[in-house]
Amino acid sequence: MIKGTTKLLGVIGHPVEHSLSPAMHNAAISHLGVDFVYLPFLVKPGDLKAALAGFAAIGVQGFSITIPHKQAILPLLSEVSPIARAIGAVNTVYLTDKGWCGTNTDVEGFLAPLQTPPTRPYQGGAKDATSPLERGNTAVESDSAPYETGAVESCPPPYQGGARGGSDWSQKVAVILGNGGAARAVVAGCAQLGCAEIHVVGRNEQNLGEFQQSWVNSPMPVQNLQIHTWNNLSRLISQADLLVNTTPVGMYPQGEKSPVAAGEIDRISAGAIVYDLIYTPNPTQFLKDAQLRGARAIDGLEMLVQQGAAALKIWLNKESVPVDVMRQALRQHLGLD
Repeated sequence: MIKGTTKLLGVIGHPVEHSLSPAMHNAAISHLGVDFVYLPFLVKPGDLKAALAGFAAIGVQGFSITIPHKQAILPLLSEVSPIARAIGAVNTVYLTDKGWCGTNTDVEGFLAPLQTPPTRPYQGGAKDATSPLERGNTAVESDSAPYETGAVESCPPPYQGGARGGSDWSQKVAVILGNGGAARAVVAGCAQLGCAEIHVVGRNEQNLGEFQQSWVNSPMPVQNLQIHTWNNLSRLISQADLLVNTTPVGMYPQGEKSPVAAGEIDRISAGAIVYDLIYTPNPTQFLKDAQLRGARAIDGLEMLVQQGAAALKIWLNKESVPVDVMRQALRQHLGLD
């Protein structure tokens, strides 16, 4: 029950009515029995600065960010974590004594299904500047331990193990389809895993070049990143231990489409992991095609759940939250159960 003492969390975007975040976060809040509520807030692009001031005035504790504010909010924050600077986008904001602080939990969300046993994710955030998460942000900026900070996240049972049967990624090859904002989080995640090679495939050579250059002086430099145009995809797929779709191809209502032609997906190795960031439809045509050829599939719903769980831990200052409850709430909301 919402009371005068109830603390506010939420998500901002334009539009925002499509967001699935309220369903999963309020399910977790109810399960935990904490006095919080998570609400959607429609914020027009020109109103972002005013919204932040209003949130501070009414005591909002933190919020998620969706399109179109993930980049625009960066200069308005008191602090931005190294991983959010590296990705160039913020998806989670939390309030501290210093003001609004931004981070990005997409890397942690992407990594969670791939890690067995769970390893220390690259990035977290916390309200207490002396906490391990906040100390982790400082360590990221040093040369000694660039990718070993953040909170430990549980790995859900359906997705145990790494590509081709192991959790050691030091000899593995990752191939990423697309070079937009989502691809940046995936590149950061593959660097955290320690992949031997990271290949990004895109349509536009100039955009690909800018994408690669942006990592050179990044807070999280990626030395083993290679870029390719789409005509190299067939060769790369045959080498891939991890193939990730970050493009919108195959998203509802065009669920019959796949970013990879049937003749190219035939080259995927049995046991390779094929990961689609799209969660509607579930599974996508891309994942169905890959599974028919012996690949292991991970859908975008799991990343959505895990990045949300990482954010909720920050806002509630808890080491764990009910990930299973969040996942089940989303599956029911989407009519998957």
